[in-house]
Amino acid sequence: MLTGRSMVTFTFIRHGQSTDNVKKVWAGWKDAPLSNHGMKQATALGQWFSTKNVHFTAILSSTLDRASTTAKAILNHQPEPYPPHIKSPLLREQHFGVAEGKPWSKRLNNGTALEEQYKLGIYSNPSRRSDRFPGGESKDDLAARAERAIDELLMPYVLGATGQEPIHVAVVSHGLFIREIVGALHRREAGRERSLDNFRGHLVNTGWTRVVVEMKNPQLSTNSISPSKPDLSIRLTVNDKCEHLDNLVRQRGGIGSSAHDPRQKDIRGFFAGATSKS
Repeated sequence: MLTGRSMVTFTFIRHGQSTDNVKKVWAGWKDAPLSNHGMKQATALGQWFSTKNVHFTAILSSTLDRASTTAKAILNHQPEPYPPHIKSPLLREQHFGVAEGKPWSKRLNNGTALEEQYKLGIYSNPSRRSDRFPGGESKDDLAARAERAIDELLMPYVLGATGQEPIHVAVVSHGLFIREIVGALHRREAGRERSLDNFRGHLVNTGWTRVVVEMKNPQLSTNSISPSKPDLSIRLTVNDKCEHLDNLVRQRGGIGSSAHDPRQKDIRGFFAGATSKS
């Protein structure tokens, strides 16, 4: 129901399972595709949104394949006219620098310097938010990028809301980044200096979280992308919802973990058609 108030709903969606998720390696900017199971997850989510009559004004996604392919699967189940699919590198996962593609490891506690551990192929989880792998981003860097994403990608929808039509934007991204951007959005409401304590952040693949943003005094806002601290009300209404996965069955024999190839469906369809005609 429309209230006439400037309200925007953002649904943050983690991508489907990638082939790197299965390998348990540091996968930030390393561009791994969805696995077959991950594609099934993304398709199930798109179908679930369709059955619930969830219509998106726009679908934003990371430029990385696992996120953009998940976004396309959701888009394919939206009613026409299809919402725009907007890709941005601001929505990428944390960059892990030299650790990209390397296995997760436990840190050596025998006094070995981190640089020496890297030479030994040991890439353990940084202990402080300011820590980063060489060539990568820290959690603080990621939070700063999340702030940019809010200003450049999300706030235009909030500032442009009139209350005459519902605005619902899907944001398809990555687990660590979603944790940072939801926390940063939460802090945009006056008096909230701390992060969102009850937000788990580590979403399951294709799990989604919903945040409703409302301008308290829309008449005082401008059309600027970066207004001086607009008065916002921000509510987390859904956290890591994944009921679309309840009846999803993983393919056996390692098929579910292998990379999804869209040509496989076309080839199967071709031969199925050929068989039915013979």
